[in-house]
Amino acid sequence: MANDPRDLVATASRVLAAQGHDDLIWGHASVRDEAGCWIKAAEWGLGEVTQDRVQLVDPDGAVLSGEGARHSEYSIHTEVLAARPDVGAVVHTHPLHAVALAATAQELLPVSHAANLFVPPAVPRFTRTADLILTRDLGREVAETLGNADALFLVNHGIVVVGPDLQTATVRAVVLEQACRQQLFTRGFGGWPTWSDPVESAAKREHIYSERAMGAAWDYLVRQLR
Repeated sequence: MANDPRDLVATASRVLAAQGHDDLIWGHASVRDEAGCWIKAAEWGLGEVTQDRVQLVDPDGAVLSGEGARHSEYSIHTEVLAARPDVGAVVHTHPLHAVALAATAQELLPVSHAANLFVPPAVPRFTRTADLILTRDLGREVAETLGNADALFLVNHGIVVVGPDLQTATVRAVVLEQACRQQLFTRGFGGWPTWSDPVESAAKREHIYSERAMGAAWDYLVRQLR
């Protein structure tokens, strides 16, 4: 993978689109930069993102590099990055099953391999507003609710997923949507599903989601684009 962050944001955006995170022109992924973050320009679908449709945006929303309109929710990315020195990338999308599960007020449960990447503890829920995150103050509130977690439900809105790099954050976003879909699918058969206890969940997370495995999963997702 090239070191150019524009290339990485473009590739991750197309991966997300291919994996069911596309929502017309909405949703975005970003990579940390000392000046702010590299993020896709507004008014393009995730599946349409190319290097020349990626911008460098500072914490005040100024576009330092790149063309086109800026996403109004850039502060999700810049404020999470400011609050979390361990985070190198942020994904915000509106995947169907994750939005639906969060809206039911159910917690994500480790009913599948996928869910064990995130729980326990519970995935935090942002309920301050279901509207767009249009100010730095709201962005800070999102970051505070995320805390040290890897993922957040913006209830009735979407998800925020982070990682040390965009490859990891993208795989996590894909797996989170899988986990939500599996729980809703299982629940749809009636009754209530079984799930792993905390000890088993921790073991599965270690056994399944090693750094090497996450890298291989990213490579697989990129290969699917071809």
